[in-house]
Amino acid sequence: MRTRISESTNNESTTIPPDLIQKIKKIHIRTGRTVNTLMAGQYKSVFRGAGIEFEEVRDYSPGDDVKSIDWKVSARLGRPFIKRFREERELIVMLLVDLSASGRFGTRQSTKQEIAAETAAILAFNAIRNNDKVGAILFTDQVEHYIPPKKGSGHVWRVIKEIFAHTPQHTGTDISGAVGFLGRVCRKRSVAFVISDFILPAGPVVDRQMRAVSGKHELIQVRVSDPGEFELPEAGIILVQDLESGRLMHLDASHARTRLRYVEQMTAAYQSVSEQFKSAGLDCIDIRTTQSAADTLTRYFRMREKRKR
Repeated sequence: MRTRISESTNNESTTIPPDLIQKIKKIHIRTGRTVNTLMAGQYKSVFRGAGIEFEEVRDYSPGDDVKSIDWKVSARLGRPFIKRFREERELIVMLLVDLSASGRFGTRQSTKQEIAAETAAILAFNAIRNNDKVGAILFTDQVEHYIPPKKGSGHVWRVIKEIFAHTPQHTGTDISGAVGFLGRVCRKRSVAFVISDFILPAGPVVDRQMRAVSGKHELIQVRVSDPGEFELPEAGIILVQDLESGRLMHLDASHARTRLRYVEQMTAAYQSVSEQFKSAGLDCIDIRTTQSAADTLTRYFRMREKRKR
């Protein structure tokens, strides 16, 4: 895969239309409230740090775990001491956002790409609120923009602006290439959210590359879909276009059998992707353009919290 990368710097300025600025501000306010209310504490309890680090040695107290006793210190001082460790809380959260042309599809209030951007914003604010680093990989059939992970509210604001304002140079989708790029640029273990509709021209979604990277990083799939993808209107002969390839085709939607076959094919493809994720042991969060991204993520956090108990 040929990779074209534009790396953000603190001095970079992006020209954004005023209407887009207003949209981003609304997302900023809405997701900020969500993070402080619905998701308070859940993100932190679900996503642990990368490890633990030594904090101190103290006197043993009744009820302490005997496995924590530091036998060398205890023998030297003549009484029992235990080692105390604290969790290394800081995480690296990477947002892999699919900006391919199929994301422009939407038959309700929002397009899939708008829901994907809002989802990324919610996850970014959760991470920053917990003092984690956030980075992003914006991709189509190539990695188009890489934002290295950093901390701070100013940084997360810039990440969100880039996601909303970036103009894709290509129309296709290469999820495997984006995941492979993550594996090359992130040396430390990260929690990576792959936000896409997972509509690929050919081949499996979960391939060798994704399986290999998931061995080091935690990959969580966020699949965005629109109800219009699973239905055909009763409108006679219609002209449909593949947004990524540009291919045009005519469909006779006046026949119930044609509409039923279309629904069955789209549903089967959707379920096939779900089965691939399940077989690979990868989580998948399904969000539709008719749903609240915040509510769906909150349910996922709660489910993960229960699963860990």
